[in-house]
Amino acid sequence: MEAVLDKTATAPTAYRYRWVALFVILAVEVMDLLDALVTNIAGPSIRAELGGSYSLIQWLGASYTLAMAIGLLTGGRLGDIFGRRRMFLIGAAGFTLASLACGLAQTPAQLIVGRAVQGLFGAVMLPQGLGMIKQMFSQEEQAKAFGAFGPVMGLSSVGGPILAGWLVDANYFDSGWRMIFFINLPLGLFAVFGAIRFLPEFKSDNPPRLDILGVLLAAVGAFLLLYPLVQGRELDWPVWCFVLLAVGIIVFGLFARYETRRERRRLDPLVTPSLFRKRAFTGGLAVGLVFFASLIGTGLVFTFYLQIGLEYSPLKAGLTTLPQALGTVAGFIAAGAGLAEKLGRKLLLFGTFVMIVGTAGFALTVRLAGAGITPYHMIPSMVVLGAGMGLAMAPFFNIVLAGVDNEETGSAAGALTSVQQLGGAFGIAVLGTIFFAILPGQVASHVDNSSAELRTVLTTSGVPSDVQPAVSTGLRDCLRDRTAENDPDVVPASCQGAGAPSPEVQAYAEEQVRAGFQDATLRTTGVTLILLILAFGLSFLLPKKARPETEG
Repeated sequence: MEAVLDKTATAPTAYRYRWVALFVILAVEVMDLLDALVTNIAGPSIRAELGGSYSLIQWLGASYTLAMAIGLLTGGRLGDIFGRRRMFLIGAAGFTLASLACGLAQTPAQLIVGRAVQGLFGAVMLPQGLGMIKQMFSQEEQAKAFGAFGPVMGLSSVGGPILAGWLVDANYFDSGWRMIFFINLPLGLFAVFGAIRFLPEFKSDNPPRLDILGVLLAAVGAFLLLYPLVQGRELDWPVWCFVLLAVGIIVFGLFARYETRRERRRLDPLVTPSLFRKRAFTGGLAVGLVFFASLIGTGLVFTFYLQIGLEYSPLKAGLTTLPQALGTVAGFIAAGAGLAEKLGRKLLLFGTFVMIVGTAGFALTVRLAGAGITPYHMIPSMVVLGAGMGLAMAPFFNIVLAGVDNEETGSAAGALTSVQQLGGAFGIAVLGTIFFAILPGQVASHVDNSSAELRTVLTTSGVPSDVQPAVSTGLRDCLRDRTAENDPDVVPASCQGAGAPSPEVQAYAEEQVRAGFQDATLRTTGVTLILLILAFGLSFLLPKKARPETEG
């Protein structure tokens, strides 16, 4: 079947298979959202099997979101040029094949490349579905169609981490973590065959011209900034890391200059330069970058704390995040019930404030509960944090777009979506790096502060008093170096030749490492609070009210 919509009509007419087509579009939205969530839960298990350093867990998320951010700059335009159904098919098929490649990966490098390819094809397929909904549905039905995204994405955000934990723990067909990628195969096949049968074709009568050089400059600039932020700590921050950061900033400057020149020549820029003269847009970019960096980066740190520090199983870690996901869904529902239209920017500010309260509550819970913390202790703060997320995220895009002209809306929306993904990538890089930079010092500090307890443990274990100082120093150095080691499978020199510790010393060492993870989590959470406070302040740059739904 080749269905082509009437492009000459002033308003879209209802398409016969529109509701079936909507399910096809929702299938790829679910695939994308699941893949954005599941690797945090499965990350430690992936690293344990494939080997490599903890930065692998960071790259699993960062490579996907960075590729998605770059691809989204031009993904929608590819549909206008080559046809939305065609690009949807290419994106869905590529995403499915990339998922298969991720599931079959045998090395960290193969998996990271597979994740990046997933992100690129995801950026090709996702914008097409949104564009086709506007073409398939009548004006009256569009609200219902777009309204279906909320429940589906809410259920995916709730079920994604739990599904990931369950699949890893269940180890179906001895596949372990690989099943989180294989689960995309039936969804992807449904999307591909559903698109062939039920999606209409659409091309723009006046397609824009691709800005290939602009895409390359943006991609190179983002990678030059991201790579040293993730790898710098492991490489002990050589000078070239800082050189890359400086060059990345220069490349973005060249990108801005090139886009301005392109607009002057009446060519289609990736991002309309006039947008940067609008306070609402530049403020929106800053808020989006900081807000999503804190959001996604904190999720990664939470995984480190739960699965490495507290040694939770993937399923238990996924269930621990459930209250936050439920709170997010509740926040979205409340915003969609009229709060967003009524309060506008005030709702964004209130949601961010609630997130600050929830984050502070989580830090206080971790501090007070200490080593005896359980998932039940974290429920109140996680619900509050999630509710704030939903309240703040729901009105964000419409509020920013209210400050731009109608003809700039498409470019502004694409840039904001890209910055959302880019912020997530930088959050993973920065907060993950801060966490592991803090961790060794915190572990060593706990050993120093519990010297009396350690002497008691050593005495109980039969260690002579005259050698206890040397044993204490050696244990301190071993635990510090072990947590500082980039690859946790490598035994540092300070831990070699000491022999097997007694059960009492082993229990003491594990307690100090858990305490170090707790303090590293608290201090990194402090950085998250700073980012959220910054996002709160920057939000005053945005318009007070969202763009009405009937506008633009």
